[in-house]
Amino acid sequence: MSNLTETSVQDLDSYLKSQENKELLRFITCGSVDDGKSTFIGRLLWDSKLLYEDQLATLTTESKRVGTQGGDIDFALLLDGLQAEREQGITIDVAYRFFSTDRRKFIVADTPGHEQYTRNMVTGASTADLAVILVDARKGVLTQTMRHSYLVSLLGIRKIVLAVNKMDLVDYDESKFKDIQSDYEAFARNLDFEAVKSIPVSALKGDNITDAGGNMSWYQGPTLLNYLETVEFGTDLNSRPFRMPVQWVNRPNLDFRGFSGTITSGTIRPGDTVVEPASGKTSKVDKIITFDGELPEASANQAVTLTLKDEIDISRGDVICETKNRPATADQFEAKVIWMGDDPLLPGRNYQIKLGSNTATAKISNLKYKVNVNTMENLATNTLSLNEVGVCNLALDKALTFDPYSENRQTGSFILIDRFTNATVAAGTIDFALRRADNIHWQSVDIHKGARSEQKGQKASVLWFTGLSGSGKSTIANLVEKKLHAMNKHTYLLDGDNVRHGLNKDLGFTDADRVENIRRVGETSRLMVDAGLITLVSFISPFRSERQMARGLLEDGEFLEVFVDTPLEICEERDIKGLYKKARAGEIKNFTGIDSAYERPENAEIVIDGAKQSAEDSADHIIEVLKKQGMI
Repeated sequence: MSNLTETSVQDLDSYLKSQENKELLRFITCGSVDDGKSTFIGRLLWDSKLLYEDQLATLTTESKRVGTQGGDIDFALLLDGLQAEREQGITIDVAYRFFSTDRRKFIVADTPGHEQYTRNMVTGASTADLAVILVDARKGVLTQTMRHSYLVSLLGIRKIVLAVNKMDLVDYDESKFKDIQSDYEAFARNLDFEAVKSIPVSALKGDNITDAGGNMSWYQGPTLLNYLETVEFGTDLNSRPFRMPVQWVNRPNLDFRGFSGTITSGTIRPGDTVVEPASGKTSKVDKIITFDGELPEASANQAVTLTLKDEIDISRGDVICETKNRPATADQFEAKVIWMGDDPLLPGRNYQIKLGSNTATAKISNLKYKVNVNTMENLATNTLSLNEVGVCNLALDKALTFDPYSENRQTGSFILIDRFTNATVAAGTIDFALRRADNIHWQSVDIHKGARSEQKGQKASVLWFTGLSGSGKSTIANLVEKKLHAMNKHTYLLDGDNVRHGLNKDLGFTDADRVENIRRVGETSRLMVDAGLITLVSFISPFRSERQMARGLLEDGEFLEVFVDTPLEICEERDIKGLYKKARAGEIKNFTGIDSAYERPENAEIVIDGAKQSAEDSADHIIEVLKKQGMI
């Protein structure tokens, strides 16, 4: 009995070691809606005998209750786990499944087919080594097929399986398969794929999934599972330059300082010389520590803590690298962006960029073009909408360390986050740093802002007047400037209408143009503050993000937001310029308060009740605030 137990333990250990040493292939299934992705994966799991008995029992019951196969097994139910998916018969989330064969381990991501869920598909593709593109044999190559193919190419997937599904519904017609194969290969020539393998399948009936079946004797290639088990994929991450983004500076006590993170590529050993590229500081690795103890070596995908022999200022977000092949460090770069936000991208608007474990403020400084995924044409644009792809330049408020995405997917990819909603609005891949930015530096000057302000006997600042058209902000701003002028203060008034006759005469009133309008005015007001002036800015400036951007250009205490809070109905009654009347008649588009939103300030330093306070009283109130804050 003890011999049997010992043998069983040895068998178990042997089995676990064999599983540990198997290659892991991550792949994604994608394509247009109803091409059979969930059914395909369900059939793959079923035929591979990788389901537990309780799963089989549940699948049998659910197939009779909510299945689409007339009581027969509905394999898609293995993946469509959300109740909403079962009710609609579609996949709206990314479902991951693990399975294993004698040759390999697999993680498969079942991604949505509907266009509005393309962003979910991008999530699944970001870690995949191979993509299975399913096509309905009755419909052929569709727009969404091309969209997903372009996106997996953009995300660095180089091996493609074209699975022409539902061959049973076209009587296993070879010519149908050949036509679809030819159409797809013609389209895929424009993409950066290393190999496209076309396989005719019937996920529902099981043909060419794990076994060939007897219905397509004209096809002599491998089954889909056989191809997945044997295809060569990826590049050995351990052979690439060492990279470890720091996720945590580990200081349990005064005697220990370690840098914790997951190695994204390369191999590291105690004694190796490493560098933090942003500072250029180097040191040698002292120890490699894990929960189970010290290691003589660590490599890609291992989570470790490194201790160094020298004290180097390294923080969360920094990247520890090998010294010979260093990544780039820059605050401007060109990137490809996949827009995932419901609201459109607005160049000039500040977003938060997250690259690895580092974050910064970023804006699209130049949206070069968007890509028509159907034709691969580059189209001029000034914005991106949901699911659109564009090439742009990004400008950051600090330099970040990165590799081009083509060299390292982990250190070359990023997301953009809306600063107010915290929603992820874009995923991006970095092409290269804008080297010309390296030639532009701040020029040191002897006469600075403080000296200019002191000479004028005032504190340089911006009074940012915001409110609806007709709220009275320009009238109040004009009165404030007159009162300051009478006090011998040095001022300048930037009025929205006046600026559009010159500096911003090339801009319209779309959301994108409004963002650029405020960006330019914000930069202009910053220069005027540097000149020591009290600058009054009177603009509708409808978006909080841009007002926050203007505030962020200045030091604390230099920006006062003045919200002239006048109800829309009173603004319309005044309508001195007749603009509201024209907007109501449809003669003026994108008019704030009518067909374009105004986002009210939430924490303005000064709030004026435009319905009750006169312009004169409002101006006096603002002057008193300036005095109390020591600005005049």
